[in-house]
Amino acid sequence: MATWRGPDGIEIDVIVLNRSPLYRVTQKLNGRRYHLAYAHDIAGIERWVDLADLVEVLPFRARR
Repeated sequence: MATWRGPDGIEIDVIVLNRSPLYRVTQKLNGRRYHLAYAHDIAGIERWVDLADLVEVLPFRARR
């Protein structure tokens, strides 16, 4: 699934909870990750972070 990171340790993940797709909003502070909210839509994410500040995290495979 997709993951986006924003300022102040905010991280947005797309998850499936009870067969419904949701956005999980978390924040990393002092080495710990705290759950802030589940959002059903983009408007729910905008309460926590400006969408223009988000950067998508792309997984890369290591080459040998």
